Amino acid sequence: MSLAPVLAELRALLGDRLSTATAVLAQHGQSESLVSAAPPDAVAFPRSTAEVAALVKICAAHGVPMIGWGAGTSLEGHALARHGGVTVDFREMAAVLEVRAEDMLARVQPGITREALNAELRATGLFFPVDPGANASIGGMTATRASGTAAVRYGTMRDAVLGLEVVLADGRVIRTGSGAPKSSAGYDLTALMVGSEGTLGLITEITLRLQGQPEAVSAATCAFPGIAEAVDCVIATIQTGIPMARIEVLDTATVAACNAYSKTDLPLAPLLLVEFHGSPAAVAEQAERFGEIAAGFGAADFLWAERQEDRNRLWKMRHNAYPAILASRPGARAIITDVCVPISRLAQAVEETRADIAASPIPGPILGHVGDGNFHAILLVNPDDPAEIAAAKGLAARMAARALALGGTITGEHGVGFGKLPLMAAEHGEGWAVMGAIKRALDPRGLMNPGKLVAGA
Repeated sequence: MSLAPVLAELRALLGDRLSTATAVLAQHGQSESLVSAAPPDAVAFPRSTAEVAALVKICAAHGVPMIGWGAGTSLEGHALARHGGVTVDFREMAAVLEVRAEDMLARVQPGITREALNAELRATGLFFPVDPGANASIGGMTATRASGTAAVRYGTMRDAVLGLEVVLADGRVIRTGSGAPKSSAGYDLTALMVGSEGTLGLITEITLRLQGQPEAVSAATCAFPGIAEAVDCVIATIQTGIPMARIEVLDTATVAACNAYSKTDLPLAPLLLVEFHGSPAAVAEQAERFGEIAAGFGAADFLWAERQEDRNRLWKMRHNAYPAILASRPGARAIITDVCVPISRLAQAVEETRADIAASPIPGPILGHVGDGNFHAILLVNPDDPAEIAAAKGLAARMAARALALGGTITGEHGVGFGKLPLMAAEHGEGWAVMGAIKRALDPRGLMNPGKLVAGA
């Protein structure tokens, strides 16, 4: 099929905001991980919902696939043009449309990043709490149902999104949800779109639930004799009911990489990074109770960070864990995988995964948002060594199978894309076929982000 007619129509619509430049295509053909695909045929930069709707109608008329693009930080190939087509980059749609502080909500365009949004909210006394680590776009976070370091207290994008504006595969524009705290009016289309990874439509507006900035914040790190003790401390802390804002685990390999990359001097041992939010009295009480629990599991080397600049350095170190781990093996690429299990099975899942990696020929540091049972392995491979790549894929597959056996899920926050597509049937059974039926009902020609999330899409 010749793309010349569709490109001509799109160029008439967007002018120089439609690009076929080699460098632009290459930029949109890259992934943060080893998951890869060819570049798209063109990249569009719309500035309004009307332009997105017109673009979709043009592409639909010519049978051309459309792939949404936010900040490009996804890990399972979500935004790669697996079957060619037009990548729709939302960088030009990055505005805060409305902040209703009295209702604790905001309406935003999809291209705004979480850091830019929080900068805009600074004077309101509110903040947006979902923090996946990367400075991802709100549209991408919505499409992948992102989670992150603060999910143990504030939830995930599933909890933060109140409503959406979405352009469907035929160019129709729908609005889902509302600013109301709850609704019983029909199917929950908002929940359907959140986590759909762009396979059902292009999100052009998001209504978000905000949170009040805490009066007091305190953070700390503490070291443990082993990863098992650190994870058991997490389980005990959660089961005790302490309202942690964040509780992260880093294994020794991750700590070593972070020390080298971020010029820190944390103890070379498994660490927990914790944070407490609330009133000064509540934060002090929570910290004291956590300290007592941690001591019972052999915790040592407590380092408290109460000043904002100290906390910022601590969490910047944590957010830089991925490039730090990559730097620990120069020239390596990463196969990054995550799973999530019930909190009671977390220690078993982590220990068995750690033993599996230790017996393999490749390094695989472990870290994660363990307060909600979610952890990650960053499997470092020589990209030119098929045996190492096969070993990493085997480890990732066994992690997923282990999580399912323990009553968990193949991914707690990275999503499916096409990197985890082969694992979906094992988790969902006939439910995966139902997802495919929904996809075909809304996108019968399979033009919205094809090759992702559902079978045969």
